[in-house]
Order: sequence, then C-alpha cells, then structure tokens
Amino acid sequence: MKKLLFVAIVSLLTHAAVAQDGGNQKIENAKIGLITNRLNLSAEQSQQFWPIYNEFDGKKKEIRKQMRRLIVETNTLTTPDEKILANIKESLNLQQKEVDLEKEYVTKFLKVINVRQLAELYKAEQMFTQMLLQRLNRNPRSGKE
Repeated sequence: MKKLLFVAIVSLLTHAAVAQDGGNQKIENAKIGLITNRLNLSAEQSQQFWPIYNEFDGKKKEIRKQMRRLIVETNTLTTPDEKILANIKESLNLQQKEVDLEKEYVTKFLKVINVRQLAELYKAEQMFTQMLLQRLNRNPRSGKE
C-alpha cells in the first residue's frame, strides 16, 4: 500500500510539474538527457534502446494511470466497502502487472545494453524522480504556500 501511495504522489507531482513547466516535453527531454548521459549509450545502442524504453515507459505509465484512478475512486467517504476492497485487489493486480512488465523488459534491455548499463538505468530513473521532487518542493507555485 505504501508503494501505491508513493506511485500516486510521484505521478501527481509529475502532472503538477507538467502544468507548471508548460508541457510534458520539457520533463521528457530532461529524462532522456539524464538517462542517455548516465548510460553512456553508443550511437548504435541508443538507436535500439530508445524504442524499447519508450514502449516500456508507455506501458508503465498506463499501469500507473490505472492505479491513480483506483486511488481517486477509493478516496471518498461515500465509497462502499465492497468497492474499496475490489479496488485494493485491483491495485495489487496492477502492482503485479508492473513487476511482470519489469521482468519482461529486463530481457529486452539486456539484448541492447549490458547489465551495468541496466543497473545505471534504474539508478537514473530514481535520480530523475528525486530531482523532480526536489524541484517541485523548491518551486513556490507547487502548492506549498
């Protein structure tokens, strides 16, 4: 449940940043730049890596979008207990789906990048999220007035 809450918070903050920055493209460009730099991809690797990563990222975003929907549906005083329980079960299914997706794409990534680059990818994604959260916390328009 903590993981679901964290995912929801990060997603909401990301969407807030998108609105503040004037578009998703700035955030995506920054993420691409960070990952490319951290992985030190060759031209050939980059050409093969980004289509796989974009496909993975799109699927992961869709799962998280579904998780956010469940949180919104569950987070009302009028939501019946049965609906809350069903949403919790669906949330667990979505978390498993995300784990399965990660497992599937490890194999795909390792066809293009080496294991050290894969480890660096996970670190870069985490670093990007932390940088985004720090930026939002420093921005006075982030709702913390």
